Amino acid sequence: MRTLTGRGPRVRPGLPRVIRDRLPRRPAPQVQPPPVRDRFSTRDLVAEAAHGIGARPARLLLTIVGTVLGIGSLVVTMGLAQTAAGQIARQFDAVAARQVMVEPATARSQGGERATGRIPWDVEDRLMRLAGIEAAGALSSVDVDDAVVTAVPVSDPSAPVPASPLVMAATPGLLTALQGHVVTGRYFDAGHDDRGDRIVVLGARAAQRLGVSRVDRQPSVFIGDRPYTVVGVVDGVVRRADLLDAVILPVGTARADFGLGTLEQAHAHIAVGAGPVVGEQVPVALAPNSPETINAQAPSPPSAVRQNVQADVNAIFLALGAVALLVGGLGIANVTLLSVRERTGEIGLRRALGASKRDIGRQFLVESTVIGLLGGLIGSALGVAVVLVVSVAREWTPILDTWVALGAAGMGGVIGLAAGTYPALKAAGVEPIAALRGGT
Repeated sequence: MRTLTGRGPRVRPGLPRVIRDRLPRRPAPQVQPPPVRDRFSTRDLVAEAAHGIGARPARLLLTIVGTVLGIGSLVVTMGLAQTAAGQIARQFDAVAARQVMVEPATARSQGGERATGRIPWDVEDRLMRLAGIEAAGALSSVDVDDAVVTAVPVSDPSAPVPASPLVMAATPGLLTALQGHVVTGRYFDAGHDDRGDRIVVLGARAAQRLGVSRVDRQPSVFIGDRPYTVVGVVDGVVRRADLLDAVILPVGTARADFGLGTLEQAHAHIAVGAGPVVGEQVPVALAPNSPETINAQAPSPPSAVRQNVQADVNAIFLALGAVALLVGGLGIANVTLLSVRERTGEIGLRRALGASKRDIGRQFLVESTVIGLLGGLIGSALGVAVVLVVSVAREWTPILDTWVALGAAGMGGVIGLAAGTYPALKAAGVEPIAALRGGT
């Protein structure tokens, strides 16, 4: 018979023992053991590490200086390299970035090098049919034998012979292809070339040497005893600076008067990024049956220029950042080892109170990692600030990948972790008795 409390029947003391033994007994209450709690939790680990780091702020600042300098150097290096590469890609000289130069291929022989191909006379028409070419022209030096180029006819055989400017032949589109400009007068056109008119255009320095500063009075220069009317003065042909010292004839005039037999070089002004395609098409357009006899030098795309510049800058400065990082890591390792030695008594006391080797090692490892991470964060922030200041001072557009700044900060923590591994193992190996005897 059960009671209302559900604890089983009540055993009356007056009942016989046999009856009492047959009655069901109430089970003994189950005593739950107290929950086992970790004596050194993650919270305790972080708290102890923070206390150990903040106990000596002056030493903390000196410790993270090396990491700050290393991480800051890396961020500044990467940021300025990317920024400079971007600026060079934007301000890349149009004469070099958008110019294709074409020459006949050469081969070595017993008499020296000889050309194995020819640039056709209609090179301008052929090149202008290609997509991506905005202007084209060709030129060649002219052999005038011993004729002297002067501004007046030579009538006195005893007079000293002045230095004679170069004589060059060019097609009508050459000035535009080389991105030059007319200082005064005009440049000759296809009509002058077809008719073989006796006109010339002077380079700026050649005009100064010959005393020609204006063309409205139709001045003439003489090549030997042949007069040629000066129709213009040109400048700005950076790609072929020798033209500034030359007397430039139309190709048709040079063929008629001096027997010009071939063109030496052709130039094309191309659209941005069209270099690789144009470089493949030009030899086929000029020599369909033997394209290997034509050499076309096309520029690399701007992205390749940016990568090359960035690689060169990185190669120079990354070594400095690596050295600074090495110094920072050694500084953290040295200070952590010193801290282990100074806190030997504390380590022994913790071990005696029940802390395990793992707890001690983790504490010092967390301390060194936090120190490295602090240095990485400060160094990354300073590096970004330096990149911004330099870019503003130079009126550049700052370029810095986000992963560089974040990765540099994380690298500081990795350096601290690596630098604190040995000191942590050293601290974990301290024996409690020896530490309490000799520690402070």
